[in-house]
Amino acid sequence: MGGEMQKSKGRVQRSEARGQRADIGDGADTIGQRAEAEQRRIVINQGVLSKNDQLAQGNRALFRSKHLLTLNIVSSPGSGKTAFIERTLTDVKGRLRGGVVVGDLATDNDAQRIARSGAPAIQITTGDTCHLDAEMVAEATAKLDLDALDVLIIENVGNLVCPSSYDLGEDLRIVLLSVTEGEDKPLKYPTMFKTADVVIVNKMDIAGAAGFDRETALSNIHRMVPRAAVFEVSARTGQGMAAWYSFLEQRAAGRM
Repeated sequence: MGGEMQKSKGRVQRSEARGQRADIGDGADTIGQRAEAEQRRIVINQGVLSKNDQLAQGNRALFRSKHLLTLNIVSSPGSGKTAFIERTLTDVKGRLRGGVVVGDLATDNDAQRIARSGAPAIQITTGDTCHLDAEMVAEATAKLDLDALDVLIIENVGNLVCPSSYDLGEDLRIVLLSVTEGEDKPLKYPTMFKTADVVIVNKMDIAGAAGFDRETALSNIHRMVPRAAVFEVSARTGQGMAAWYSFLEQRAAGRM
């Protein structure tokens, strides 16, 4: 009887060992499948970005043939991007002719606000897509009279992650942050800030109330993107906007 028990125990142990080997094999298969899926995802993303880059170059060639200065303005939601664009277009009217492509997930509220400035505005509703791409911009700008413009402003979807990888054919990428977002914003979103040509620090009129540490913020910006021009403004009061307008007019003059 003892022999039978030992045999039975041996069979159980061998069975458990086979099960363990099967589990290890299953785990290896799962890891391999995940790696393969990740590789496919990388290849697909590279293909998407490659196609976008080609379309962006087409956009850029068209915009430059029209002597346009093209701006791609990106920010987090609620930073005052639309107010900044609306104020800019209103104040430079008569000196620069501006048009806007507005990206938003669901509404056309921003396009309606910008239209109050008298500038033509075309809305792109992206749905679940958290950024604009070059094809969307090409389709939207086909609805604008580009020959009647000096400056084309692309208001990207409110997001500091997704838009960083997508060239739209712009001359300048402008990253806007507000004093209420904190001084460490450039450190939290390094990819976006490192691609900026211009950084706008908005809502300076409430910097004191927000406890905004200006020196730390500027240090962080220059650490991430030392080559960028930086403007400290308030789109609400107009504080600092004159310097921005001067910069804009100088860059636009170079396109004419």
